[in-house]
Amino acid sequence: MATTTVQLRSETKKILDDLKQNPRETYDDVVTRLAARAYDDEPLTKEEISGIMASVEDIKKGRVQTLRQVRDELGL
Repeated sequence: MATTTVQLRSETKKILDDLKQNPRETYDDVVTRLAARAYDDEPLTKEEISGIMASVEDIKKGRVQTLRQVRDELGL
């Protein structure tokens, strides 16, 4: 396997250390695991994007309910 050197701030290295699932896990394993979780090979549809934008607009205009309000409305 080819290797390369990557410069990291000490704070970033500390975060990677904290994210290791075991002390022997390599930084490559940590980064690969994180990247796999972050990568979505199925992009959002136009309908999903439209729904997200509508939700953002609702939030901006104050059309929101607290969790307590929703629970009360549903009788939970």
